[in-house]
Amino acid sequence: MTEPGPPPDGRARSARWAGLAGAALVTVAGWLGGALPTVPPHQPWRMPHGPVALGCWLLGTALMVGAWWALRRGAPSTRWAYRTAGIWLVPLLLAPPLASRDIYSYACQGWTYAAGADPYAVGVAAAGCPWVDSVAPLWRDTPAPYGPLFLLLAALAATVGGGLAGTVVVLRLLALAGVLLAGLCLPGLARACGVPTRRAAWLGLASPLVGVHLVAGAHNDALMLGLLLLGLLVLVRASGGVRPLLVAGLLLGLAAAVKATAVVVLPFAALAAVRGRYTVRALLGAGGPVVGGAGVALTAVCALPGLGLGWIGGLAHSGDSQQWTSPPTAVGFVVDYLGALAGREPGAVPAARVVGLVLLAVLLALLWWRTWSALRRRGDVRQRVHRFAAARPRAALFGAGGALAATVALAPVFHPWYATGPLLLLAVSATRTGWFTLPCAVVVFLTLPDGTSLARYTKAPGAIAMTALVVALVVLAVRRRRS
Repeated sequence: MTEPGPPPDGRARSARWAGLAGAALVTVAGWLGGALPTVPPHQPWRMPHGPVALGCWLLGTALMVGAWWALRRGAPSTRWAYRTAGIWLVPLLLAPPLASRDIYSYACQGWTYAAGADPYAVGVAAAGCPWVDSVAPLWRDTPAPYGPLFLLLAALAATVGGGLAGTVVVLRLLALAGVLLAGLCLPGLARACGVPTRRAAWLGLASPLVGVHLVAGAHNDALMLGLLLLGLLVLVRASGGVRPLLVAGLLLGLAAAVKATAVVVLPFAALAAVRGRYTVRALLGAGGPVVGGAGVALTAVCALPGLGLGWIGGLAHSGDSQQWTSPPTAVGFVVDYLGALAGREPGAVPAARVVGLVLLAVLLALLWWRTWSALRRRGDVRQRVHRFAAARPRAALFGAGGALAATVALAPVFHPWYATGPLLLLAVSATRTGWFTLPCAVVVFLTLPDGTSLARYTKAPGAIAMTALVVALVVLAVRRRRS
């Protein structure tokens, strides 16, 4: 059942049709200057229709973001949110790949495996992929950084699709399936956390990040999130016994076998599995099957197709792109600028990224410990059964959303679609939304329809602004801690 709400008012109706108009304009921009396979990466405003494509893209994106932001506190009803998000997706399904050329990398990596080569050992150019000219030059000679389950699906897409166009269609259908699966899980997770389903559905499905990047861009984050949310839903609905915990763990392991980012959710999923009082014994008894199921799924997916653990090494190449949208990379840029003023070249970006990863490990541990401590302080479950029933999954899923947000923020590289993971988990667990919806609204504007990142043309000012933001956040955190 969906959560009832008031009938749509003028603002809601205006938001629905403004968002649809925005999606249509974005689709037009895609056909005029999107990531078309026959057109190499370039500056879209230099195309014959470049100014028109750029204008349609900016106006359409603004309309979609504005409509989504206008109802950020919740759509009139859950059903209304589903219908509106579905209406917006219709034109985007008819668009060419938007805001990224990653789908061509997926296609070539799938072709490489289907042709009998190891995509974790050779780049798509060396493997002889016939569609390599459509792949962004940066990724033609690097091994695949994605999990073995996704490479199997990409190989299936390349086999079933035949040519590049057919492969792109199949990959988009897989991404759409992931979004639909995530959408089906949102209400159940929101109810388990005591969050309005009409707000969770709207924030999670109507976001331009989902429509433009996960559906039109067909990023594999969509499939990862679908499996991840389904695993968490099985987990929070488990009434007892080991079997549902194992099933939830298997689904979470499959999500990690699509994209490694899902691994950071596992420790918080173990907390969500506990029933009754939070003790070490209860955590081992309930969390063990979840983590064990995930390990079984990962081991099986790595071993059965013979791909092994080569994908872990491929993750190191995901940071080959250096952009200020990653806070550690931005800090490294600024240190290099200051060193240049002093007549030195410190080359601080690699060191800043290492520091960021160390901070991430510390922060993830602190987030887990804080969530664990908060759940233990809830007291006797029998005395607070109704309150605790929602507080337990909400605390665990909120911690998982925070862990994904920290992973995205402190990773060596950031792209707008990386924000979809934190967005969907926080949409079902957070009580306040402005602190994560505002960044999600801003990052939509960071790319152009052909996949060009605006960070490439704003390196120095962007790095300085990001570093200033990092410093401000650190100072604010220290002050709050002291007070």
